[in-house]
Amino acid sequence: MPWKETHVMEERLKFVAQYLDGTWRMTELCRAFGISRRTGYKIVRRYREEGVSGLSDRSRAPLHHPNAVFPAIRNEILLLRDAHGTWGPRKLRAHLAREKPGLPWPAVSTVGEILKRAGKVKPRRRGRRGRAVPSEQPFEDCLGPNDVWCADHKGWFRTGDGRRCEPLTISDAVSRYLLSCLALSGTTWCEAYPVFERAFLEYGLPLAIRTDNGSPFASKGIGGLTRLAVWWIRLGIVPQRIQPGRPDQNGRHERMHRTLKAEACRPPQSNRRTQQGAFDRFRKEYNQVRPHEALSDRPPAEFYVSSPRPYPATLPDVDYPAHFEVRRVRTDGSIKWKGVLYFLSQALRRQTVGLMSTNEDRWEIHFGRVALGVLNEHHRKILRHRVLVLT
Repeated sequence: MPWKETHVMEERLKFVAQYLDGTWRMTELCRAFGISRRTGYKIVRRYREEGVSGLSDRSRAPLHHPNAVFPAIRNEILLLRDAHGTWGPRKLRAHLAREKPGLPWPAVSTVGEILKRAGKVKPRRRGRRGRAVPSEQPFEDCLGPNDVWCADHKGWFRTGDGRRCEPLTISDAVSRYLLSCLALSGTTWCEAYPVFERAFLEYGLPLAIRTDNGSPFASKGIGGLTRLAVWWIRLGIVPQRIQPGRPDQNGRHERMHRTLKAEACRPPQSNRRTQQGAFDRFRKEYNQVRPHEALSDRPPAEFYVSSPRPYPATLPDVDYPAHFEVRRVRTDGSIKWKGVLYFLSQALRRQTVGLMSTNEDRWEIHFGRVALGVLNEHHRKILRHRVLVLT
């Protein structure tokens, strides 16, 4: 005789019929069917409330999850992501929490899951991690706004009309405030000078400006001086230069360039004028809207204040202590010392330099706070300092 198959629904119907027949008590009936009294009463209650359909299996999933994200919250997150395609979960949540603090914004991890499920996240390839290389800390003395500005050319590209665009950017090291971002056609003194002058007029003078060793910031001449560096030194600004091949020493500025490239340069605009419009929009958003992780997820504009050192109406002369011998650099970039001409730099022409005696026949040459090298009377030559030496 074959085994008889029974289903859960049939067993429940038998249970209800026998209970309603009145011949069995609930305790005895539950023991016979191998269920608890609580389950027995639940089956009977469902039958009386819903009939036979109430005996079918139901999902055990909760009808309401206490941590579920409301559809309106999810839509706000996705709309902000559409407007700022390079912002990650942390920036999105920080901005929304700041703009609408009364709403229950989910955790950063949940925001990431929402983006992932909506197809807003592209998987990234994990690169191999290189060995850590010890480096000096270029910002260790940078304690407040305008202690150090960072400047650099982002790297040229061509706009839609085929012309060269070479953005020059200036930012404050502490607040990360982007002071200037202008689309230039090259890296010459003539193009860089008005950019820095405008920044000095609007924000005052910093104590130092950190750059790389490229044009127009540095040269291969004595002290690495250029016309731009000479101008800064006369204004009381110290030129700080990173080591060759060490962009990490200006890492904060380089990181900003990566964001600038992603949000304002891809794709390039039709010409340099429209490209400048894209830079202006980026700068406004970067300073006033975009949360910065190093600033407790707040924008740079909340931290930056202008410098108390105003840009002077006339360029001051360089002063030297009384024990210095002072010489004016000729138009060919040389000075005359005890009847002998010594070449310094074309960048120093018509400037005054100071010579301080360090030995009977050795004199250290200074331009402002910068020591350029040592003049050796015996050998009739100048020994250049390999790095920029401040006094």
